[in-house]
Amino acid sequence: MKVSDFDFHLPQELIAQTPVEPRDASRLMVVRRDTGELEHRHFRDLAELLHPGDVLVVNNTRVIPARLIGEKAGGGARIETLLLKRRDRDVWEALVRPGKRWHVGQKVVFAEGILVGELLDVLANGNRLVRFEYEGVFEEILDRLGRMPLPPYITAELADGGRYQTVYAKESGSAAAPTAGLHFTPELLQGLRQRGVEILEILLHVGLGTFRPVQVENVRDHVMHSEYFSLDRETAQRINQARKEQRRIIAVGTTVTRTLESCAGEDGMLAAGDGWTDIFIYPGYRFKTVDALITNFHFPKSTLLMLVSAFAGRELILRAYETAVGLGYRFYSFGDAMLIL
Repeated sequence: MKVSDFDFHLPQELIAQTPVEPRDASRLMVVRRDTGELEHRHFRDLAELLHPGDVLVVNNTRVIPARLIGEKAGGGARIETLLLKRRDRDVWEALVRPGKRWHVGQKVVFAEGILVGELLDVLANGNRLVRFEYEGVFEEILDRLGRMPLPPYITAELADGGRYQTVYAKESGSAAAPTAGLHFTPELLQGLRQRGVEILEILLHVGLGTFRPVQVENVRDHVMHSEYFSLDRETAQRINQARKEQRRIIAVGTTVTRTLESCAGEDGMLAAGDGWTDIFIYPGYRFKTVDALITNFHFPKSTLLMLVSAFAGRELILRAYETAVGLGYRFYSFGDAMLIL
């Protein structure tokens, strides 16, 4: 299976630069796996498409303002640091630009010394280990100094940083938003509950590896980045009970899908726990827990496109994407959504 099997033509103008208002005004393509039918709705219609008893699982991660701009101690190069993963209390794995300007042992000063970073190591994947020096609470300092880490394909300024958070975001730690959830409003969630849809929360902190291109020819040779997840006992038990009662489990996004499938046994029952997952889902994978999927429209040749192709079939997904391009659907983080049933 080749990466080129997941390619398609995407006009640049279809890459959404700003979110629609209100959130649930985005378009929603409904893809029915049993018939191959494509239906065109709006996200606000979701309650009409779900059934009483369905279980909707969302990712309550919160994006941290992970982008820091500083300069080398003593004056010099401007250094941009993007925090990816906390490795210890004051040590973070980060992306650094320009990486060649910051050498091991050197320090970078942020906001005139409120925060100082020392480069400890350059990792094999090109990421850096940075130790920070500061007084006070790191999270509070980051809230003051950091900027929202928008994906590289979004070049427009975001007036409201809260639009790159889901309305149910709680646990800080992501370097990117779980974008399938950006379409929900409090009113839509309440309407789903009133319809009898059960809404449950899991956690997966999204890393920037989700945006990195696949650089091998054979899909099976690709190595996934790892991301931290947590599934508590009560949530696992409630999903397991729903499965026993043959109620649908609907994952909001690829992050929820990867978490649930990482925690599922061969019988589809979930085991609570936390840790790191690098599960790679591509065609041929047998889904154990997830029955339906809400997702955005993804990069050509990306692992996210491979996951949805595994769920719905490559031919159907590529036909849906071709249709989306033809009808002017908006793509990527601030784009439109797809419901795969």
